[in-house]
Parts: sequence; C-alpha cells; structure tokens
Amino acid sequence: MARRTGRRPGNPDTREAILTAAREAFAERGFEAASIRGIATSAGVDPALVHHYFGTKEQLFKSCMDFPIDPAEMLPQVLAGGPDEIGERLVRFFLRIWDSPAGVAAVALMRSAVTNDWTARLLREFVTTQMVRHVVTRLAVDPAEVPLRASLVASQMAGLAMVRYVLKLEPLASAPPEVVVAAIAPNVQRYATGDLGVAAPAQRE
Repeated sequence: MARRTGRRPGNPDTREAILTAAREAFAERGFEAASIRGIATSAGVDPALVHHYFGTKEQLFKSCMDFPIDPAEMLPQVLAGGPDEIGERLVRFFLRIWDSPAGVAAVALMRSAVTNDWTARLLREFVTTQMVRHVVTRLAVDPAEVPLRASLVASQMAGLAMVRYVLKLEPLASAPPEVVVAAIAPNVQRYATGDLGVAAPAQRE
C-alpha cells in the first residue's frame, strides 16, 4: 500500500484548540504582539506542535481568518510597476478579487465583522498587517507614516467593500470597474504616497 506524504492532518480537537487560542490572541493583542509560545500555552500544547500543524505565525493567522486569497500572491501583482500607479493597481486588484467567486467568502467575512467585534478586530489586523502594510512599506515614504497610510488605504478599501458589495448601494454597486477605479484610485494613491497634510500620530502601545 502506498504511503501518504505531506503533513499529517493531526488531531482535529488539537487543531481547533490551537485555532481558538490563536483567534483570541490575535483579536486581543494584535498580530505583532501575539506569539506562538503564548498561543501554545493557551491551547495547552507545545509550541512545536503549533508549528507542525500551521507553520509560521503568518500561516497560522491566515488559517484563523480563512480568507479567500493569499496576500503573498497579491503583492507581486500590486507592486509591479512604479509607485505612481500603486493606487490604481490596488483598486483594480481589489475589484478583481471581490467580483470573482472568492468575493462571496469575502462578503460573508465582512458581514460577520459588522456584527461581531471579535471578527472585526481579526479582520482589521489581517487587512492592515498582512495586506496593506506590506504594500505601503515597500514605497518610498517615511517609515513613521506607514501605520497611518496603511490604515487610511484600508479605510478606503473597506468602505468600498461595504457600500458596493454588502449594502449594494446604487449606482456604485453596479458601476463598471473602470468608473470605480477612476473615482477611487486617486484617493488611494494620495493615502499611499501623497501629502497627508498632517504629522503621523504616535502609535499606541
């Protein structure tokens, strides 16, 4: 009989205990402050078991969110080309994802975030740390401004998702992608690379 290869699926109860502990840690402390060791302690397992089941902290975070796309696959497409078109590429990529079959899962996640504070905090961490901030940090901007710029870009994209795909407010809900890109990309571009007109606020600990 042929041997199975690859990572073993593991005990479902253990995996779920790790995921539950991880979701609580990421929601309460954020992605940066949460640690594999702390999550393992909360789940009552050895840290090596967390790595065995889920790999890195980023991979564990993605498993917690069950987001329909992998941000690592998004970055090369968004970053290809010069920084002066980053806003347009972000909006185009965003629309391509949300208008695809993966958009159904994204809408469900957005609806859950509206009614569940725990999910909202997880989604906020995921969007800012795994998606937008990865893009902004590769631009020629003051590092002190990166958190503010990332959150501003995220606010624009989240607002677009809510109005176009969840609330389905017309005429934006059925506007052609080119119309949406032309209207929103300049705002995203200014948030990403333009003059914000204010000093970056100090981050709260």
